[in-house]
Amino acid sequence: MGDFRYWLSEHKGTLLAVLVFVIMFGVYTGNHSAGFSGMVVMTAANKGVLLALVAMAQTLVVLTAGIDLSVGMVFVLANCLASTIVVGSTGEAILGMAGVLLAGALCGALNGIIVIYGRLQPIVTTLATGAMFYGIALWLRPVPGGDVNADIADFLTGQWPMLGPVPIPTSLLVLLALVLLVWVPLRRSEVGRAIYAIGSAEAAAYMSGVAIDRARLTAYVVSGLLSAAGGLILTFVTYSGEASASIGGSYTLNSIAAVVIGGVSLFGGSGSAIGAIFGAFVLRTIGDLLFVFDFDPLWQPLFQGVILLAAVTLGSLRLLRLKNRLDLFG
Repeated sequence: MGDFRYWLSEHKGTLLAVLVFVIMFGVYTGNHSAGFSGMVVMTAANKGVLLALVAMAQTLVVLTAGIDLSVGMVFVLANCLASTIVVGSTGEAILGMAGVLLAGALCGALNGIIVIYGRLQPIVTTLATGAMFYGIALWLRPVPGGDVNADIADFLTGQWPMLGPVPIPTSLLVLLALVLLVWVPLRRSEVGRAIYAIGSAEAAAYMSGVAIDRARLTAYVVSGLLSAAGGLILTFVTYSGEASASIGGSYTLNSIAAVVIGGVSLFGGSGSAIGAIFGAFVLRTIGDLLFVFDFDPLWQPLFQGVILLAAVTLGSLRLLRLKNRLDLFG
């Protein structure tokens, strides 16, 4: 019973985000003219996965008690870079995809190196580097355009063969693969535990011999990699690249909102990327609900703000009741 209470306390935010998403998506598909059809699910999945990947990236930095304001600009940079090099034959395009992911990891490494060795605040560092990344994206794509390998794009944004009443969107399988191959091993590794330790109590982690610098650098590198993966998927969805500051800023702010809605503490050391993923799907479903009920799109920021405020308030009330950070898992 004690183990179950511990598990429930640790994953309460994630479970709440899952519940809210299931209810909202059920209302959306129940009132959509096409119902719970393959096309409706695929469209929602392709939009949701973009923000989910950026939210996963933000989660890793937030767990270390930081905030990464560059994730949206890495997302945009990857989109512009992919529209330039993910072209040609399938083999050439795959090499281009690897290059895009490597570029994202290098962006994250730059953030981590400056934060660790420059001893600057993450929010200040990533604000500056985000402007740099946007400048590179603008240099690559002064105007929207470019291309991408159509076969790979159609496959990754299409539907997996029918396994049930509704085909499974391939983008969801890509997201699942990244969770299983990146998040789960990292969460269970020594470095993953160190990331949580840094956010919970950095001084105590240091005194305990935790490799703080290595853990923090890993968090930033993986964050950049996941942001780049999101930009890559965006290129497959749009078949082009665009150096848009508004898109980068929107994804950055929405990633923070998704993290909070998903139960990740902005104080660090608590939460899960799984929760952030469902937080991202909750945000995306808000827009879908406004569409299906024929509300003015201008209402979307208001609804997002109300949900975010409620999530932040609940998280703050929880922290106010704590006498010790360890009580989070008591």
